[in-house]
Amino acid sequence: QPEMPNVMTVSVSHIRHALQESYSAQEAANLSRIVCCEMLGQTAVDYYLGKDMILSPKEMQDLDTILARLRNFEPIQYVQGTARFLERSYHVAPGVLIPRPETEELVEVMLKEVPSGARILDIGTGSGCIAISLSKMLPDAKVTAWDISDTALRIARRNNEALQASVCFVQRDVLAYVPGSGERYDVIVSNPPYVTESEKQEMERNVLDWEPFSALFVPDNDPLLFYRRIAEL
Repeated sequence: QPEMPNVMTVSVSHIRHALQESYSAQEAANLSRIVCCEMLGQTAVDYYLGKDMILSPKEMQDLDTILARLRNFEPIQYVQGTARFLERSYHVAPGVLIPRPETEELVEVMLKEVPSGARILDIGTGSGCIAISLSKMLPDAKVTAWDISDTALRIARRNNEALQASVCFVQRDVLAYVPGSGERYDVIVSNPPYVTESEKQEMERNVLDWEPFSALFVPDNDPLLFYRRIAEL
């Protein structure tokens, strides 16, 4: 008889209990479903029936790492390395803001109002989700996207390539920027920082400890800093 490979069984309830130390029961259940079905390949049926998973030592190691990261309040999107935005999958990592559902609504409003061949500028592009969505849905538009962050631009360019969009990315600090005479856009879109620093204590640890400070916060005395600058431009 051939020997069984070196495998281990793990129960769904073990994973859920491991996460319940740090999360509410509902959040722990939601995270454990993502870990089991999306990251470890268990079928949804087996997950909901509570069937044990058979994992190799390597998969077991991966699971331990995943659970440690989640217990450290790292957002699940960073642990997975992906976030969904308007039915597409974007690479995300610490250094870019995780796309939010409200931003999907912003893009949907734009699609109703923006001419198909418009020159569009996205200021503070982060993962590139706004600019890339517009480039995909308005293929005749000329979409440019700015960000101050090297990390964000590297991730946004990777997403642009993976999703076969045609956004032009430029490293630029909108607060210091002096416009050149040749630059004209029909539409400017932005989801700039707008959370004041004094609002920090009301925020969840998974946002505060992990998401990029510069993409979230503005000084208490000037919450509309970016809105005013964009309006001036």
